[in-house]
Amino acid sequence: MAEISEAVTDSSSSSLHDVELIEEVRHFFGHLNTTDHHERLQALDELSANLLDLTISGSDVGEFNGHIGSGPKYVDKRTQSYLLTAMRYRQTCPFKDVREKMSSLLQLLQKEHNIPVPRQLIEGATCFIPNKEFKQTGNHNDDQVQQMYIEQFMQSSRLDHVTQVIGLHPKYLNAFQRTHNFMLRGDGPLSYEFRHYIAIMAAARHRCAYVVRLQEKEFLCQGGDPEWLESINNIPQKLKDLYDIIKILAHQPWLITKEHIEKLLKGKDSWSLSELVHAIVIMAHFSALASFVFGCGINQEVDMEGGYTVQPLSIADTNNDLVEDLSNNGLSNETQEPSVDELVSRMEKLKEQDGEQFSQEEKVKKFENIRKQNVDLPQPSKELCMTKIDVTQYVLDSEFSYKDFVKRGEVGSNTTFRAQDYAWEDHGYSLVNRLYPDIGPLLDEKFSIAKDLTYNTMGNKQEVDTFLLRQVIWIYIHSLFGIRHDDYDYGSVNQLMERSLKTYIKIVTCYPERTTKKDYDNFWRVFKHSEKVHVNIMILEARMQAELLYSLRAIMQYMT
Repeated sequence: MAEISEAVTDSSSSSLHDVELIEEVRHFFGHLNTTDHHERLQALDELSANLLDLTISGSDVGEFNGHIGSGPKYVDKRTQSYLLTAMRYRQTCPFKDVREKMSSLLQLLQKEHNIPVPRQLIEGATCFIPNKEFKQTGNHNDDQVQQMYIEQFMQSSRLDHVTQVIGLHPKYLNAFQRTHNFMLRGDGPLSYEFRHYIAIMAAARHRCAYVVRLQEKEFLCQGGDPEWLESINNIPQKLKDLYDIIKILAHQPWLITKEHIEKLLKGKDSWSLSELVHAIVIMAHFSALASFVFGCGINQEVDMEGGYTVQPLSIADTNNDLVEDLSNNGLSNETQEPSVDELVSRMEKLKEQDGEQFSQEEKVKKFENIRKQNVDLPQPSKELCMTKIDVTQYVLDSEFSYKDFVKRGEVGSNTTFRAQDYAWEDHGYSLVNRLYPDIGPLLDEKFSIAKDLTYNTMGNKQEVDTFLLRQVIWIYIHSLFGIRHDDYDYGSVNQLMERSLKTYIKIVTCYPERTTKKDYDNFWRVFKHSEKVHVNIMILEARMQAELLYSLRAIMQYMT
């Protein structure tokens, strides 16, 4: 292993965009990213000795001076980066020997050398779900999940919080990882720096600092220009020309027209069709991923801005799971939810009525009724939740946001998107796969797993056919974007979805940055957290599919 450089980085510069420091730290810890146990132990011994020397030499006696920590010692910025990475490896590295070694080393630094070792500000992957939920989910073989975690860690040197939460559903995690990695690292017409910057712009529309910060690091590691991260005004015109579509896709995808497509495909800084489709897939994926992050209350990683502290643990911190449990059980019952038995009974009655025929006019009327009810759902908090971290350097036209497809008391000026006229299976799949080869099967599998995933349970009830419940959630999410499925009886929506569930889904789908823990706690109180995570998976996938349908239809109209 190479010795650590003696140079100490100037503490006045920003660590966020310090490419050399990011690469230095990644290379240093990268020696631990091996499945060979002997190699890993050897690397651990050498790394621990070097890290101990670096930390002691990078700390000094003095007052808090803008550095991590306070009291008798502080550490410089470079040492801080090493400590935060060591803490991340201690918490989430899939190799037990690495976690144990990092834990003992950090304790040594703290207790014997009085080094202010950081800790995660909010413990765990999410502030909505108690940590104990991730120790035993009961839905999978632990070896299967462990292998996927190792693969993810080997590829990115990180087992991020999103992966850990999705890990409650291993079958979906497998499809998600393969699609996510392919669009960012696999074959495709876009340069790697463009891919990551498009991801940044899409996530920033919802002020999703968690995704933005991860993608910033990836952008820099791919040789991206740090000046692009200072302001969207510093990027090439070709990339900047995408912004209108990014903005529209994130908030009002029904506004995309063939004219938007034509404008990008012509002129001095024009895009090719294959480049544009690759870009649109990334936009849709990351704007929808922001919904999942906020909907599940994903915490900042320990080595992220806003993710760590050096303050000692309080009683509230040490009883985190108890606090979560008490807050769940002590909620006021503003709207009475049906029991699981009652919900199962309703599904059985709907199955019995399955042969009942309704005219197309009746079906359309029921759909319009649901759209009008969507307008009357409670409005989300006006405050941005979860994080106050500023990512507005990537945001233009910040006032542009989701608007109800049908205004209260008005006749909708937007034309309903009939799923049968432009369906994913019949139209979208073939077009996206023709212009961006090999992405079609990956997306199709991911959509299918999200819709079909079931363990035949609802709450504590076993052997339940959950098809109708999964179907109505997917259909309802599409309705928020004006998509109507002609063969569906929308009368089922009010039978199977309580107001609290509709409210939560609308907020997470349309205003994800305003999601609160109360919103999460208020729906499906008797269901498992893993089942609530599945709702968020369906929000991610149904939303992404809706954005793709609108944009791919516009491309088809341009081509014909």
